[in-house]
Amino acid sequence: MSVVGFDVGFLSCYVAVARAGGIETVANEYSDRSTPACVSFGPRNRSIGAAAKSQVVTNCKNTVQGFKRFHGQAFSDPFVQNLKSSLVYDLSQMPSGTTGIKVMYMEEEKVFSIEQITAMLLSKLKETAESALKKPVADCVISVPCFYTDAERRSVIDAAQIAGLNCLRLMNETTAVALAYGIYKQDLPAPEEKPRTVVFVDIGHSGYQVSVCAFNKGKLKILATAFDPEMGGKDFDERLVRHFCEEFAVKYKLDVRSKPRALVRLYQECEKLKKLMSANSSDLPLNIECFMNDIDVSGKLSRAQFEEMCADVLARVEPPLRSLMEQAHLKKDDIHAVEIVGGASRMPAIKERISKFFGKEPSTTLNADEAVARGCALQCAILSPAFKVREFSITEVVPFPISLKWNSAAEDGLRYKHGPYSLFVTIHSVCKNLHLNSHAGQYIIQKVVPQASGESSKVKVKVRVNIHGIFSVSSASLVEVQKSEEEEESMDTEQSTEKENESKMQVDQDEQKTPGTGEQENGEKKAGTEEMETSVEEGKQEKKSDQPPQAKKPKVKTKVLELPIENNPQWQLANDMLNLFMESEGKMIMQDKPKTPLAVINSRLLGAYCFYKTVIPYTDALSLKLDDTEVWLYEDGEDQPKQVYIDKLVELKRLGQPIQERYTEFEERPKAFDELGRLLQQYMKIVEAYKTKEEQYDHLDEAEVQKVDRMVNDVMIWMNSKMNQQSKQSLAVEPVVKTMEIQAKAQELFSTCNPVVTKPKPKVDLPKEENPSEPNGPVNTQENPEAQPSGTEQAAADSADAAEAKPDMDLD
Repeated sequence: MSVVGFDVGFLSCYVAVARAGGIETVANEYSDRSTPACVSFGPRNRSIGAAAKSQVVTNCKNTVQGFKRFHGQAFSDPFVQNLKSSLVYDLSQMPSGTTGIKVMYMEEEKVFSIEQITAMLLSKLKETAESALKKPVADCVISVPCFYTDAERRSVIDAAQIAGLNCLRLMNETTAVALAYGIYKQDLPAPEEKPRTVVFVDIGHSGYQVSVCAFNKGKLKILATAFDPEMGGKDFDERLVRHFCEEFAVKYKLDVRSKPRALVRLYQECEKLKKLMSANSSDLPLNIECFMNDIDVSGKLSRAQFEEMCADVLARVEPPLRSLMEQAHLKKDDIHAVEIVGGASRMPAIKERISKFFGKEPSTTLNADEAVARGCALQCAILSPAFKVREFSITEVVPFPISLKWNSAAEDGLRYKHGPYSLFVTIHSVCKNLHLNSHAGQYIIQKVVPQASGESSKVKVKVRVNIHGIFSVSSASLVEVQKSEEEEESMDTEQSTEKENESKMQVDQDEQKTPGTGEQENGEKKAGTEEMETSVEEGKQEKKSDQPPQAKKPKVKTKVLELPIENNPQWQLANDMLNLFMESEGKMIMQDKPKTPLAVINSRLLGAYCFYKTVIPYTDALSLKLDDTEVWLYEDGEDQPKQVYIDKLVELKRLGQPIQERYTEFEERPKAFDELGRLLQQYMKIVEAYKTKEEQYDHLDEAEVQKVDRMVNDVMIWMNSKMNQQSKQSLAVEPVVKTMEIQAKAQELFSTCNPVVTKPKPKVDLPKEENPSEPNGPVNTQENPEAQPSGTEQAAADSADAAEAKPDMDLD
């Protein structure tokens, strides 16, 4: 069973896998642990990852990157419309109203959903993991920003399904970092002691997230999170691009933004310059050859100038930190350490502001790029039964307040219903920089009917936030009250009824303790509140039952009926659309696959061409066919369906197979003659040694030796004759003797001669001397049987050794 963690970032991705020795971040086919989050579409196939990154400039209109921010977003949303002008590729509206990406693929205009694009990237990451583990990958944990809402998380889950992955958990990136940090710590406080509080700061390319976590031995609890989803490394890139666009407009009279290809090149160079300025404070140059209109451009910038032009961006570092401390009700002295991760965290100006806020230097003990992927792999190992991992529990926090509204008449109150009704789920933003789709979904509670008496029915609704951080209505039930005038038969019956009511009340009280209970104004209420009020009603019934057993009273029975729920979550793909996308992804994977076999067939055809043309003579028909095939390969045959190459190869084999067989004979025949000659020399020496009466062979039978001598002479004459005839034979005709004949002759020689010349000398029996110290015979050299395990015991021991337990992960 695979255990894999995927960190799907805005700019790059990382894959971590769990092995018996621990967690390892694996490299892709380019021996790079970082895989660009990029997908490029061509006339014949797709390129994903590093191969797509190389086409950002040459195929910019059909190369997609930075699509992570469009998950769960409507195309008509102002947030999406504002971003359109800054993108090189085109956006389009999907039939469902979500955002799609328009590209040219297979020489046709296609529109792919964000889920499909992300699934393509996940398929590539899955392939990388399978290559490292040498087995199929299905179960995984995928990271998401902590500010992702329900719609965005559902979109990522759909993308994982399209890619053929079973996502065990969508894990918040800061939580994954906290797990990667805490699970290895051996000095954490005991569960009953005061927890160790650590702040994690994650500044990536497109988002800024912070969380504060309380650690005890074997557990972590996220106390609070804060974020600025619109701040990251890309904002610093934008400042650099804007600066050089203005400079080149004045210096070279160039409008950079009018040429998408030139703009992409400038972004790439500015990103490199930004990284260099993190390590150098002096003036650094920026040079681009043939930038626009065959003009070479150049410029320079220092770190001080760069930080000055980014002052407004750097000022956004502190507010999330302040919000985090206020939410958690902590003081700066309560913080044990501050860990920073993410690519942009390497900038000295950001480190300086974090250090100034907390009054302590931020720590960089974690790998800034790989910590999230490693944390996801650890979580996958914890959830998977395939690995035995140190016990470590995680308590997550929901970053957004969630409220419920339902349509009900005022006279019905809040708990009692006459018929089906709808629950509306709303998410409330806590960050002014966060673009939030507040409507999370609608849930219709069906088959709600009045009581038999005509009164409204009581409905219980259970809601939950699942392991992915997604809100859902888990169940709904109708409480049906049945009344009848019956005399209580005995005190025992009454006591049993009381016990039953107590049991029901206890269950309701347990349900009341679930997260999300509470009451809000304007008719908004959590489902847990309904359950709490239901338990109060049942408590009143319990008190009414405390009457003399002789008195007649109405006996109350309740019956709970499960109600069907119609789920209408925001922007989640329908099953038929999901299946369609899965089928489409499978076809595109098959379209991408022939690339490697075609390259192999190309090389085989070219190798056959060179072999036939240079090694041995061939007919005119084959010569013309080979020449035509060579021309075809370098022109029309560069990118053809696999079957076309196979047909070409079959046609060549039909003409060339006889010549190839003769060439094989030409190569193998001398080796067979050499082996036969070696055997002849060996047996000739033995016969000569017998004739000179050497002691080693004086025991051999004379008649048999003479038979060997005759056999050796006959084979020698045959071999010399065949070799002389073959030396005069043309390579273009059938050979005089074939390799199989020579090998058969060698086998015949060996079978006849070897039994004679290897006959052992007869043994001579010598008189045996008795040892007086051994009156009872020779000593038994066998070990004590009692010291040896019996067959049954040994089998049991072997079975115990073979029954290997789950591999332990070395986390120390």
